[in-house]
Amino acid sequence: MTTFDSTKESLDDLLKEIGKGKIQLPDFQRGWVWDDDHIRDLLVSIARSFPIGAVMLLEAGGDVRFETRPVEGLENKLSKDQEPEKLILDGQQRLTTLTQALFLKEPVHTRTDKGKKIKRHYYFNIAKALDSPNALDEAVIAVDEKRQLRSNFGRDVVLDLSTTEMECRQFYFPCDQVLNSDDWETVLTKIAPEHLSIYMKFRNQFLAPFRNYQVPVIFLKKETSKEAVCLVFEKVNTGGVQLSVFELITASYAADGYNLRDDWFGSAVRNIESRKERLEKEALLKGIEATEFLQAICLLHTSELRKADLATGKTGKQVRPVSAKRADVLQLPLSAWKRWADDLEAGFRQVARFLHKECFYNRRELPYSTQLVPLAAVFTHLGDSWREPRIYDKVARWFWSGVLGELYGGAVETRIANDYDEMLRWFKDDEDLPRTVRDANFQPERFNTLRSRLSAAYKGINVLVLREGSKDWFWKASIQELDADDIALDIHHIFPRSWCEEQSIIRDEYDCILNKTPISYRANRKIGGDAPSYYLPKIQKEEQVLLNDSEMDELLASHALSPALLRRDEFHQFLEDRRGRLNKLIERAMGKPVSQSFELGDYELD
Repeated sequence: MTTFDSTKESLDDLLKEIGKGKIQLPDFQRGWVWDDDHIRDLLVSIARSFPIGAVMLLEAGGDVRFETRPVEGLENKLSKDQEPEKLILDGQQRLTTLTQALFLKEPVHTRTDKGKKIKRHYYFNIAKALDSPNALDEAVIAVDEKRQLRSNFGRDVVLDLSTTEMECRQFYFPCDQVLNSDDWETVLTKIAPEHLSIYMKFRNQFLAPFRNYQVPVIFLKKETSKEAVCLVFEKVNTGGVQLSVFELITASYAADGYNLRDDWFGSAVRNIESRKERLEKEALLKGIEATEFLQAICLLHTSELRKADLATGKTGKQVRPVSAKRADVLQLPLSAWKRWADDLEAGFRQVARFLHKECFYNRRELPYSTQLVPLAAVFTHLGDSWREPRIYDKVARWFWSGVLGELYGGAVETRIANDYDEMLRWFKDDEDLPRTVRDANFQPERFNTLRSRLSAAYKGINVLVLREGSKDWFWKASIQELDADDIALDIHHIFPRSWCEEQSIIRDEYDCILNKTPISYRANRKIGGDAPSYYLPKIQKEEQVLLNDSEMDELLASHALSPALLRRDEFHQFLEDRRGRLNKLIERAMGKPVSQSFELGDYELD
């Protein structure tokens, strides 16, 4: 079935339909933003019969329902009950500009190229237009809301067009008369008949192009799906930011009388508490996105649909899949939001409690925020039973498999859906492993390339070390206690960079995670650029520290490293030893062995 037509419509007819409210905007369209220069350029283009591009309209009245609004400038001129026949998908800026400049009598609310808000009326200097038709941009002028042009910081009026008589005498034609100049011509005939013959040349040369102008129109039929509408909108609006799922669903739910924006962001005016703010009371949920929340609802909703299909005996492709894909999120009915939103909110809070147990304390520590989506849906399904040891251990294993296997980066909608469905089955059948647990693999060689704290595995390994009780090398507290107290912390080199370079150790070796650990800023200052054999005794003697060798070695060992190799400045043996220690932490978290593809040498890993 063909879902679109291509045709042409006169500019005059399009603006009349907009003025009557027959053509409106879907609510997901962002506001009109064109500045004064863009407006004048557009007027010149049409006056010279240049193409200004096609517009795209969507037939209203189909299954795709959006909240709508009039084109800017018409908000108070149309009945609130006015239903549109067409919606503007592409061409909003051009059509809004032409509506305000040509169709309405009020000044155009625009801005300067610096962004300052201004109000302007637009005119053609008739004499200049006829004298220099190829420099028409110089003949189009803008005056203020009083139809005056001022100089000397607004003190002096250099051009006054505040009445029709003054326009006619000074031979300036108002753009809001372009499509129908009968009234203006009547006044001109009465007070300046000597200008009439020259004016007719202007009318034929410059007004006729506006009145005869044909705009290419691509017309999408009402049978077009919501996903197709949204995709088309984003493809044609190349200058804008991609619409979020939240914006599109907000416009859709508004057509059913529900304000999703108020639900998510709250409204002081309507005394509605923000769901987002309630969630963000948990430090681990700071920055939660509405799209993440909607994806989790989609998992719960499509899971119910799948169960219903199976219960009625459907098989194969008849059975709808569990999904978190954008197309399926866009199809979420309002009933799904109302059914799941409150339960899911509680589910996200349970996720924060789980992560806290796994020793995550704030959002920046999380390797993947995308893992929160299936986890929240699972916890919504489980309720408090996620705390049961057998279930908790499986959830933790799944979580760390995703992190250390680095499986939740990029486009993960399919994995999110699979993991939600497969985890629920795994809780009932120990042998039915989710594919994330099954697929996850960590190679010891990966340690050599983990250098950025933005990497998921880097963050994960750092937390695995911290939750073993790592203590600072200067302050008498654990790293996590110091972090909670806002003591300046960072991940620093154990063998300092300057020392490594003096020993001709290449950067790829000294800059990897094996040679890094979280310590306080003060501890790092004490390390400086010295060898460990030198800086460790110096730190031990600090008045705030005062530790003997045994006590200091115990503190160092809390960072999953060998104190003996560190004190002997055995850099390469130290790295391989630490590789083995970190491997053990990873194996414990993932519940599977890490392949040992390197030589350990003849030293202990304990």
